[in-house]
Amino acid sequence: MTALNRREFLNSATGLAAGTSAASLAARVFAGEEEKPKDRPPVKLAIMGVNSRGKQLLPGFVAIPEVEIAYICDPDSDTIPSAVKIVQDGNKPTPLIEKDFRVALDDPSVTALVCAAPDHWHALATILACQAGKDVYVEKPCCHNPIEGQRMVAAARRFGRVVQVGTQRRSGVDMQALVKEIQGDRIGKVNFVRCWITGNRPNIGREEPTSPPANLDFNLWCGPGPDKAYKKNLVHYHWHWRWDYGTGECGNNGIHALDIARWGLGIDFVDSVTCGGGKYFFDDDQETPDTQLATFDVPGACIQWEHRTWSPRGIDGEGFGVAFYGSQGTLVTNGRGWVIYEGSGKNEKVVAKHEGSELEKVHKANFLDCIASREKPNADIEIAHRSTLLCHLANIAWRTQSVVRFDKATETIVGNEPASRLMGREYRKGFTLPEIA
Repeated sequence: MTALNRREFLNSATGLAAGTSAASLAARVFAGEEEKPKDRPPVKLAIMGVNSRGKQLLPGFVAIPEVEIAYICDPDSDTIPSAVKIVQDGNKPTPLIEKDFRVALDDPSVTALVCAAPDHWHALATILACQAGKDVYVEKPCCHNPIEGQRMVAAARRFGRVVQVGTQRRSGVDMQALVKEIQGDRIGKVNFVRCWITGNRPNIGREEPTSPPANLDFNLWCGPGPDKAYKKNLVHYHWHWRWDYGTGECGNNGIHALDIARWGLGIDFVDSVTCGGGKYFFDDDQETPDTQLATFDVPGACIQWEHRTWSPRGIDGEGFGVAFYGSQGTLVTNGRGWVIYEGSGKNEKVVAKHEGSELEKVHKANFLDCIASREKPNADIEIAHRSTLLCHLANIAWRTQSVVRFDKATETIVGNEPASRLMGREYRKGFTLPEIA
């Protein structure tokens, strides 16, 4: 495979945020020089949600010299000790502990919020942070529904905040090179893009409502979502498969593939979406489909998303992937590097390859660079909102068993009232999504 070397990276306009120099932290991370850039003030982070993804993000932020973990916030006290240990093991000051992240937003010394809470918290946490003058690193999918995404974009712009979303492939030089190949007509006109993930997720069983454990503030965990009842198979991970809190496998992993597809094709919005599939395999409390096939019509092409959460056999030998089918060749990526094929059958040959590149470190570094430069990050909230919209429209089409037609100018669903109602949600008192003037 042909690796993009250091010189090519440093000279790449897409590899660094606009307006930064080769001395940026992102460039230093790539070059293996991770010391604090000169004259860079410390960055104090509040980490929201440390059961799973937040705990995965912590070591990367702790390792950056200019970063201090000022707060760790989680409504489950049992998640705190192991998160604190990560900070202490990195020889950083012990953070303050708060159950409610909003306490950290009131601290003027906090620079930014890192939101790794469940999907239903992403929008409200981001908007409140923007209103409090904090920058935000929010995990994917950026929002629970389309209207939340629209308001997150509005809040970032209204309050002049940097909002980076955890679609880290946007910072990968391999994916940036992929887009260059696709848009440079390397494989000809692309009329079809296939995206997929397969796997073996567990049956979560059926549980009756019970009282939440003493270590969990379930009311705060629910936040903007409904507090219907605590179930043992809801917290911490299986909320992904409940519509009140998650976005299914399409929002959970589809966002990564669909983001690459939209980026490669260079489109902003889709025209229409249809979606089939169902919950065929699992007999449990999951509500989202275990098998889903969505088709997105865009000008001159279509994109397809497929997931099977019960069947590990993938496509092209990969459990996750995106394939761009062009008139002169096919480009396939498993999310780390890519291959271009020409011909077919016995005459098929590999004509180009690119190795996978560093994603997580460079993505975090790009966020910190943009905090300093005030430029938009690689996975700016508007980019992420438009990609996440594909996931939401697929789920809406599946839930309503209807064709969803989208008006790009107004960002609304047209001629389909049941689908339009799923563009947003109702919020509990005290957790209402703010209007952004």
